[in-house]
Amino acid sequence: MRIIPAIDIIDGKCVRLSKGDYNTKKIYNENPLEVAKQFESYGIKHLHLVDLDGAKSKHIVNYKILEKIASKTKLSIDFGGGLKSDKDLQVAFECGAKQVTGGSIAVKDPDTFISWLNLYGSDKIILGADANDEKVAISGWTEESTEELIPFIRRFQKLGVKNVICTDISKDGMLQGPSFELYKKILAQTNGIEMGISSPELEGSNKLNLIASGGISTFDEIPQLEEIGCEGVIIGKAIYEGRIEMKQLEKYIMNSY
Repeated sequence: MRIIPAIDIIDGKCVRLSKGDYNTKKIYNENPLEVAKQFESYGIKHLHLVDLDGAKSKHIVNYKILEKIASKTKLSIDFGGGLKSDKDLQVAFECGAKQVTGGSIAVKDPDTFISWLNLYGSDKIILGADANDEKVAISGWTEESTEELIPFIRRFQKLGVKNVICTDISKDGMLQGPSFELYKKILAQTNGIEMGISSPELEGSNKLNLIASGGISTFDEIPQLEEIGCEGVIIGKAIYEGRIEMKQLEKYIMNSY
């Protein structure tokens, strides 16, 4: 399972929020590149970079930070936040993103999201499926849509999506553990994992790579997420608050290869 630390950016600084609330902003480092380099020094290969200014502004904002990290590290960067137009996407890829995550756009303008999927391919386009009470949330989590989470994921899975980041917003930044049951439910209804489901509904669909996000609080939760079938895990506050040591992640990564 891939270990994916998160760097969230507001005003060019590395921050974390609780439950997506911008009023809970806590600055951890004023130099995101410094943080990214530290991750890389411990064998980290992947980074989840979120432009929170972009998510609020509804267009890409912190692309210069993306460019700086991409040019000065070898990290494979997944970039999200405020990607609403073809131009936003072009800028993100030109600045070094290996993948981009689209959430709000998939709800509000699914045709554009599907066009990105067709143009760039399913390896480069990740579906952001963040939810409160299994309802998809959008616009930097400031709005809740009427979209039901699992049917939303299934719909795009049938259209070719194979990588999904799912954050249970009620867990995000709370250091109280991830939503194991929600992830089991998603995997059961998309890949048939856990119950040995072999349903006509699942036939012809891509195998879904589910990336867990939100609430990770201890190292022990990581192998548990791997065991239930998650392909990756995004870790934020638990690293910044010292709940999970980088040495632990380094050892886990080394044992995975």
